[in-house]
Amino acid sequence: MKFVKTVSSIAKTGLIVALSATILNLTGIAKAGEDVTPYYPLKKPKYSEWSFSGPFGKWDIGQLQRGLKIYTQSCAACHSLDLVPFRSLYELGYSEEQVKAFAAEYEVTDGPNAEGEMFERPATPADRFPNPYANSVEAALANNGAVPPDFSLLAKARAPKRGFPNFVFDVFTLYAENGPDYIYSLLTGYSEAPQGKELSEGTYYNPYFAGGSAPAMAPPLSDDLIDYDDGTPQTVDQYAKDISAFLMWTAEPVLVERKQLGFKVMLFLIIFAVLLYFTKRQVFASLKD
Repeated sequence: MKFVKTVSSIAKTGLIVALSATILNLTGIAKAGEDVTPYYPLKKPKYSEWSFSGPFGKWDIGQLQRGLKIYTQSCAACHSLDLVPFRSLYELGYSEEQVKAFAAEYEVTDGPNAEGEMFERPATPADRFPNPYANSVEAALANNGAVPPDFSLLAKARAPKRGFPNFVFDVFTLYAENGPDYIYSLLTGYSEAPQGKELSEGTYYNPYFAGGSAPAMAPPLSDDLIDYDDGTPQTVDQYAKDISAFLMWTAEPVLVERKQLGFKVMLFLIIFAVLLYFTKRQVFASLKD
């Protein structure tokens, strides 16, 4: 009995010490004046409206086409789409001829040929978007030591944790747009560094960046940077929404189909549960007789 009390006392003491150390640590950080909090991003991603949100969400094909245009004209020079084949662009409403012509604008490495050498050839719809760099070392040298991330799954990989109780509410609201919200907030979140905040050379202040508050990527968008043929506003805000939606599509192109299937499954389970209930009543009613 004394042994149990001793162990319990030690555990309580350890807990108190750990809590005290945590409080002192946080106090020290606050006094040091390092931003507002030691956790990143400093600001939570801004909520945006998306056509694909909710149980009945659908892709806005026009928006995805605009997002592809932004990627090819503003992002493709640094960021790859290693997991996206050109033939997937059929889903964005492009014809076979358009996709073939689009793919042919890129060159991919193939081979070996009859002489045992690798060679370059125009891409076909069966190929994937080629990486703009030969390897990660070349990518780092060209970008101030930072390797640009691949865009294929970015909308899934760069979704900051929601924390409690948000992730509980997300189950009921079906919120799954944390990735696009984060990308949109990051692209529109560049600003002047607050007073007292020193930035390293080649970095830019952005409180929405999940890897700190000073990404190495310069603001990639500006008003009237890319021409839209459909009359959509050519603003940073619109560009950011379009590329964010496009990256959500590259990360989960079957999102809409998954939601539709999920709705059908839930409807089936509800009907099945009702049938089971009435079957149970019928069975037990006959047993009583």
